[in-house]
Amino acid sequence: MSDFVKVAGNQFTRKGRPYFFIGANFWIGMHLGAFQRPRLIRELDRLAALGMRNLRIMAAFEGPEDAPWRLVPTLQPEAGLWREELLRGLDYLLDEMGKRDMTAVICLNNFWPWSGGMAQYVAWQTGKRIPYPPPATGGSWTRYSLFAAKFYRNEAAMAASDAFIRMLLSRTNHRNQRPYTDEPVIMAWQLANEARGMLRPKAYRAWILRTASLIKSLDPNHLISLGSEGDTAFGKLAGTHPLKDHASELIDYMTCHIWPQNWGWYEPEKGIRSYEKAEKKALAYLKKHIAYAEKLNKPLVLEEFGMARDEGSYAPESDTDFRNHFYQKMLAEVGKAPLAGANIWAWGGEGRPHLPGAIWQTGDDLIGDPPHERQGWYSVYDEDKTTLEVLGKYCTLTNKLCM
Repeated sequence: MSDFVKVAGNQFTRKGRPYFFIGANFWIGMHLGAFQRPRLIRELDRLAALGMRNLRIMAAFEGPEDAPWRLVPTLQPEAGLWREELLRGLDYLLDEMGKRDMTAVICLNNFWPWSGGMAQYVAWQTGKRIPYPPPATGGSWTRYSLFAAKFYRNEAAMAASDAFIRMLLSRTNHRNQRPYTDEPVIMAWQLANEARGMLRPKAYRAWILRTASLIKSLDPNHLISLGSEGDTAFGKLAGTHPLKDHASELIDYMTCHIWPQNWGWYEPEKGIRSYEKAEKKALAYLKKHIAYAEKLNKPLVLEEFGMARDEGSYAPESDTDFRNHFYQKMLAEVGKAPLAGANIWAWGGEGRPHLPGAIWQTGDDLIGDPPHERQGWYSVYDEDKTTLEVLGKYCTLTNKLCM
């Protein structure tokens, strides 16, 4: 009987029982663990009270602190230089999660620039400036994505990322003296957040195998996941293919993300008519990825999904009726094999934007929206009563499946 989360066919197991979960994206956890520990304790208590079992956290923040739209301080301000203060924040977070019987998916890289990620590794090795996407003036997501995807063909950039992985996986938690490789709180190491192959799909898949092989050689105890969106709405340009991307036995389970507004399916200002169409597309997308997981005989986790507040408002006091409906539809599918888990995007807790809809600035509260996004867009707050009722209901239902 193992305390580690394991895979049996298309399901997870833990401690000899099936393991299903509803959880949250909590990418701010390491920073709270380093600099705001009383708040972190309150947030973890709130999440545990809801019945959330799993948190997806970001453990990789790269780049200079004067970079735009970057959460600071960064863990790796220069290639190969890591801040012990932030690593101790991760130690603290994992130790406190263990006290609440939670598990963590730890993300090791990012395709998007708000944490540095692949574009920062490319910039370090080439000396070229990152062509930032919006909100940069004249920014282009396609231009940025093509730059970030150069990572897969830059040996020095990949080697720098490998060095970070070796450092982290060789770490011992200073609070409980457990090596990370022996830490059952860690459910999985995740290669990257929303990596896309773009015009380099073969190089992208070679990177998947390279990185997963490295992790498995360092740590045989933990699962490995990719962090993929799946079949995004951007088609071949995204360079993703769920079956090919997840085919290797080194990748233990599948992931998918669903973003109705970001993908052009939903316009919050149009209300119910737009929502109903978006919901149908979202359910169809989810069922398509369930079919992929069945074909590969692997568990599936819907690890990112979110919806704006009603009428596109960023104000914390605004209604969340459509978000609540969307959450219910998605969460009701968890527990129907192979869909084994779901993580909402994203937990904002007691944090609030200094100005709803503004871009994050150093010193602002950390919430669920990354620094480059309008603050208050997808964050779930501790006072979103109706949303918390939905989450609590489905956590209870899902947790009963593990008994």
